[in-house]
Amino acid sequence: MSDQAPIASTAHDSAWEARYQRVGMLVMFAILLVAPFVIYPVFLMKALCFALFACAFNLLLGFGGLLSFGHAMFLGMAGYTSAHAAKIWGFPPELAILTGMGASIVLGFLAGLLAIRRQGIYFAMITLALAQMIFFFCLQAPFTGGEDGIQAVPRGHLFGVLDLAKVNNMYFTVLGIFTLGFLLIHRVIHSPYGQVLKAIRENEARAISLGYRTERYKLLAFVLSAGLAGLAGATKAIVFQLASLTDVHWTMSGEVVLMTLLGGMGTIFGPVVGAFIIIGMQSYLAEIGSWVTIVQGFIFVVCVLAFRRGIIGELEHWLRRRRSKGSRQ
Repeated sequence: MSDQAPIASTAHDSAWEARYQRVGMLVMFAILLVAPFVIYPVFLMKALCFALFACAFNLLLGFGGLLSFGHAMFLGMAGYTSAHAAKIWGFPPELAILTGMGASIVLGFLAGLLAIRRQGIYFAMITLALAQMIFFFCLQAPFTGGEDGIQAVPRGHLFGVLDLAKVNNMYFTVLGIFTLGFLLIHRVIHSPYGQVLKAIRENEARAISLGYRTERYKLLAFVLSAGLAGLAGATKAIVFQLASLTDVHWTMSGEVVLMTLLGGMGTIFGPVVGAFIIIGMQSYLAEIGSWVTIVQGFIFVVCVLAFRRGIIGELEHWLRRRRSKGSRQ
């Protein structure tokens, strides 16, 4: 009986976690469905794009243990490709977004082949170096428009029917894209592949000893993360009808790290909360100018010192502790 007790406890914990995530997703999507009738939809669309970007980054860092300092290259390159496809090639919005996502998948595969050969800080520095190369490419390439970027990108009609020039139509399209990306990430991390990825994060040497070819698993995680980050960037370019150097700059890679850590690395809802907080600060504290960066830095320091698991991470830890106390009584 004593051997079976830990197994039963683990199964019960897994069932509780699954129930908690289902309830959390229902609450989140219910709020997002109602939100555009209460909050400025353009702000919500921006926050959703960055929430998807942060979720993609969290797949790599929180569940794969790979810290990338160059994830902005996927966001920015997809944005440029999507904007160019929509404006110059005349692609409809759905095809333009898929084209941008495809460009990021290819870039992610090529970058991953180089980066995953190293670990730790060396992996991070390789991704940063590659991102800087992409930044200067976007600065010099003729099709990107240089410092002006690609402006006046047409939104078009989704599937030839839905006019995306209407704000509500655009919002619910973005919400649909975010939902698909979020559910895909949720499915990946709860699949057998996701469990192996977590095992590699915890102890790669043990995973290798068990016969797993860890480089393949890490490369796939890198490509998946790059593709989803590209989906966010391509969607953002259509929403704001603009692709610029801001999205491919190294500071954008720093922002997504901040979003993930603030919300809770390795949690399913943490990056979403972190993205909404950071984008909310940038939007509603814009009057204080560059002081926003200082405020963000202060919050980051407080988060690291006081909320080491992030906002959602601390909340989940408190709920588990409270539940375990209740079960012992």
